[in-house]
Amino acid sequence: MCDQKKLCADEDRGRAVANVSFMFPNGDQYEGECCCTSDGVVIRKGAGTQISSCGTTYVGEWDNDMMNGTGSLTHPSGAVYKGQFHDNKYHGNGTYFFPDGTKYCGTFNNNRCEGEGDFTDSEGHVWTGTFHQKAALALKLRLNM
Repeated sequence: MCDQKKLCADEDRGRAVANVSFMFPNGDQYEGECCCTSDGVVIRKGAGTQISSCGTTYVGEWDNDMMNGTGSLTHPSGAVYKGQFHDNKYHGNGTYFFPDGTKYCGTFNNNRCEGEGDFTDSEGHVWTGTFHQKAALALKLRLNM
């Protein structure tokens, strides 16, 4: 645990970083870096790991008490996202591994496949194209010759 009074001393606000181990009331656990805001609130900032009570695990960068930066989010189903996050959402370049072995590698916007990307099907075939919301227009099979 961090010493909130020491971490949030007036002269250190917004600058001091401490490593903490914290259990939330809902059973979630966080281990990693935190800092104190100018109004005295301790928030996650820097590198850390959060394990939810249902088994979802995030390992990566935090800013403003949210998943921001590069990280990996593993779901109990076996699905895994590795890539960039913005305000707790998949946002930027990343790869989503589905539990059935398929994967999407490309650009994400607000948790959705958005832009150029590659989808690898269960037989290992790679389909490339532009993804938009729930559609993938003009996908082309990439041939390995």
